[in-house]
Amino acid sequence: MRDEVLVGKILEAVVKAVNVPVTLKTRTGWARAHRNGVAIARIAEASGIAALAMHGRTREDLYLGAAEYDTIAEVRAAISLPLWVNGDIDSPQKAAAVMRYTGANGVMIGRAAQGRPWIFREITHFLRTGRVMPAPERPELASIMLGHLRDLYAFYGAEQGLRIARKHLAWYARHQANATEFCARINTAADIDTQYRLAENHFQS
Repeated sequence: MRDEVLVGKILEAVVKAVNVPVTLKTRTGWARAHRNGVAIARIAEASGIAALAMHGRTREDLYLGAAEYDTIAEVRAAISLPLWVNGDIDSPQKAAAVMRYTGANGVMIGRAAQGRPWIFREITHFLRTGRVMPAPERPELASIMLGHLRDLYAFYGAEQGLRIARKHLAWYARHQANATEFCARINTAADIDTQYRLAENHFQS
C-alpha cells in the first residue's frame, strides 16, 4: 500500500488477465499515520475492480486494538463500487450498526465465524427482520460440527485433516463446559476415527 502506482499496475494487470469480476480486499492504510485507504479505493475503481472489501485496521495494526470505521465511511463517499466492511464484526447488531455508520453494502466476517459458522444466517436474519435469531440448539450444533469435520477429513485427507481439525474443534468447544479437557483429548487422538468419535461423544452428550 506504500506504492500506490504499483497498486494500480497490479490491479490493472489482473483485471486484464481474466474474464471474471475481480474483487479486492485491503486495509485502511499501511500505518496508523498513513491511512491511504481512500486513495487505494479510488485506484481500485479506476483499475476496473468490481467490488471492494476493507478491513478497519492498518497493516501496522495487524489484529491489535479496535477496528476503526471512519476511513471506510470516507471510502464509501469517495467511490461507487460495492463495498464490504470487515473487522471486529462479531454479532448481528454490530453488523447492522457498522453498515449504518459506514454506508457499506455488506459485511465480511472472519474470526467471528470460527466455531460459529451460523453467524452468517444470524446476521442475514437480523438485517432482514430486525429480530435476533435463536442460537442453534445442541443437536443442530453437533450436526453442523460433525458435518464440517467429515468434509474437512475428505478434503485434506486423514493425516493433515487430523491436525487441521484440532483448531476447528477447539473453536466449536470454547464456550462449552470441559473445553480444556476435550481439547487435550482431541489433540492427542492418534487418528481421525478416534478424533471424530471423541467429538461426537462430546457434542452429542
